[in-house]
Amino acid sequence: MTTLAATQSTRQRLRQISAAAVGNAIEWYDWYIYSLLAAYFAAQYFPSDSESTLVPLLSALAVFAVGFVMRPIGGLLVGWFADRVGRKAALNVTVIGMGAGSLLIAVIPTYESIGILAPIALVVARMVQGLSAGGEYAAAAAFLVESAPNHRRGFFASFFYQSAIIGNLFAIGLTSLLSTTLSAEDMTAWGWRVPFAVGAVVAVSGYWIRRHAEETHTLLADMESGAVEKPSPFEFLKHPKLVVQTIGITAAGTLIYYVWTVYMPTYANVVTGLDTRLGLGSTAITLVFFLILQPIVATISDKVGRKPVLLVFGCAFVFGTVPMLSLLQDSFWSLLLVQMLGAGFLACWTSILNAVFAELWPARVRAAGAGLPYSSAVALFGGTGPYIATAFAQAGNPEYFGYYLTAIAIISTVTYLTLKETAHKPLP
Repeated sequence: MTTLAATQSTRQRLRQISAAAVGNAIEWYDWYIYSLLAAYFAAQYFPSDSESTLVPLLSALAVFAVGFVMRPIGGLLVGWFADRVGRKAALNVTVIGMGAGSLLIAVIPTYESIGILAPIALVVARMVQGLSAGGEYAAAAAFLVESAPNHRRGFFASFFYQSAIIGNLFAIGLTSLLSTTLSAEDMTAWGWRVPFAVGAVVAVSGYWIRRHAEETHTLLADMESGAVEKPSPFEFLKHPKLVVQTIGITAAGTLIYYVWTVYMPTYANVVTGLDTRLGLGSTAITLVFFLILQPIVATISDKVGRKPVLLVFGCAFVFGTVPMLSLLQDSFWSLLLVQMLGAGFLACWTSILNAVFAELWPARVRAAGAGLPYSSAVALFGGTGPYIATAFAQAGNPEYFGYYLTAIAIISTVTYLTLKETAHKPLP
C-alpha cells in the first residue's frame, strides 16, 4: 500500500501539518474560551431568579451534554464520515462546526431579551461544538499520522497536542488582555463576546488552509470506484480488543491531562488554601513548558518505540501521583513545581497518542475506531475528574483523589504492557 507520505516533498508535508495544526489550534481555542469566560455570562443566560424550571436543567446540559454525550457522538459520526468520505472533508466539517458554534454564542441575546430561547440557543451552540471537538480528534489524528513518513510518525503526531496547547494559550492571553483593559461592567456587558467572535473569524482561515490539504486516506479511491465497500458506522466493533485497548490507553492520560492543566489550581486551593488567581500564571508557564516537550518526546519515541515511552508515563503516575500532590503548599512556586513535574511525564502520553492509535487501527476504520472509544474515555474519565475530586473534598478526604488517580494509572499501565511495539512497522 502506497501512502501519501511516501511521495510528498518537504513543502507538502509542512502544508499537511499546517492544515491539521492550525485548524486544531482554532478548534481548541474555541472550546477552551467557553470555560474561561463562563463566569462573565452564565448569569445572563441561566439567571438564578428565573421563573422557568427549565433554566437550571439547561445550565446543567450546557456542561454535561457537551462533555459526556456530544463528544463521543462526534467521534463516531465524524470518524465514520472520515473513514467513508475522507479525512480532509471531515476536518473541514469540524472547523466549520466549531466556528459556527462560537459565532452563535457571540451573538445570542440574553435571557432578559428573549427568555428561554437564550439558554436553549446556548446549549445548541455547545452541542455543535461538542460534536466538532469529538470529530476533530478522530479525523485529525488519522490525518496527521497518515501524512508522515514511517520513521517520523511520532513527530508528526505531536503537532496535535502542540496545536491544542497553542489554542489554549491564545485563549488565556486574549481573556487576560480583555479582563485587564476593560472594566468589569464592560467585560460583563459585551467584552466576553469578543473572543467568541474572534474564534468564528479565525475558523474561516482554518477552513481555507484545510481546503488546500491533500487527502491521506489510502483506501478512499477504491471506495469511490466501488472496488472496496465503504465501512458501516460500527464496523470498528469487529475489533473488540482494539476498542478495549484504546479506552485503556486513554483513561489515565485524559484524566491526568485535565487535572494537571486545568483543575490543579482549584485542587491546590481546596487542600492548601492557595489563592486560585495564582493558577492562571502557573498554568500558562506549565503549558509553554509542556508545548516545548511535545516534539522532543515524540522524536525519542520514533527512535526507541512507543511502548517504552508510554510506560514511563504510566509508571511515573502509578508511583508518583501521591508524592507529587503532597508537594503542594500555599505558594505559587509549589503549584508551579507540581504542575511542571506532572507535565514532564504527561508529555510521554500526549506527544505520541495519535501515532499509537494510527498504528493500532486499520485504515478502513482508523478514524471511527479511535474516535468513539477515545472520546468516550475522555468523557468518562477526563470529564468526571473535577467532580470526583470535589466529592472527596466535600467528604473531608481530598487526599483520596490522589489514590483515585493512581488506580486509573494502574489500569492504563497494564494496558500499555499488552501492546505490541508498532513504531517501526508500516501502518495497518
